[in-house]
Amino acid sequence: MSFSRSSRIPTLPTLPEGESVATYPTYLQAQKAVELLAEKSFPVRAVTIVGTDLQMVERVLRRLSYPSAALGGFASGAWFGLFVGLLLTLFSSPGTANVILPAMLFGGAFGLLFSVITYSLTRGRRDFASSSQIVATSYSVLCLAEHAHRARALLVESGLGGVVDGWGTRGATPPAPPVTAARPDQPSTPPAPPQAGGTVGDDVPRPPA
Repeated sequence: MSFSRSSRIPTLPTLPEGESVATYPTYLQAQKAVELLAEKSFPVRAVTIVGTDLQMVERVLRRLSYPSAALGGFASGAWFGLFVGLLLTLFSSPGTANVILPAMLFGGAFGLLFSVITYSLTRGRRDFASSSQIVATSYSVLCLAEHAHRARALLVESGLGGVVDGWGTRGATPPAPPVTAARPDQPSTPPAPPQAGGTVGDDVPRPPA
């Protein structure tokens, strides 16, 4: 079975192809738009979600200290020990003693020791725990040109039209507003109002006859 060139996912970093059919402020809205297209039997392989103006956001979770580092290390180590203990219990003979609790204690102790040593090495440079995310300012839904009109119609019909690019293909330059040129026989500035006692075009009033 062979696929067309446009349906293959590129292995190297490549700019997306297609027209912008809608733009949303959040990823959930863009995801909902693609889900709607999929429910309408739309060829979703022609759709791409593109995030623009990427930002790295780091959210601080809590302040770190030796007790918090030790507690977090013990909890993560205990979870790993529980997993190992379950595996040993499943593949061991029925007469073997339960090893889940010893595995949890051993994993928790190892995790506690590792976390305390790691925190002591970074003491004074990073005394907080955080979580990082890559967030985009807006998310555009792109679609190949042969399906773009139908995608716009389906999104507008369902009320998920978003902010649609009025000038079509992504990467193109929007047309400049029309400029109305003045005709040669039309003056560029309005004529001066007539002065009292004279006619239009006279600089000095004429004396009475």
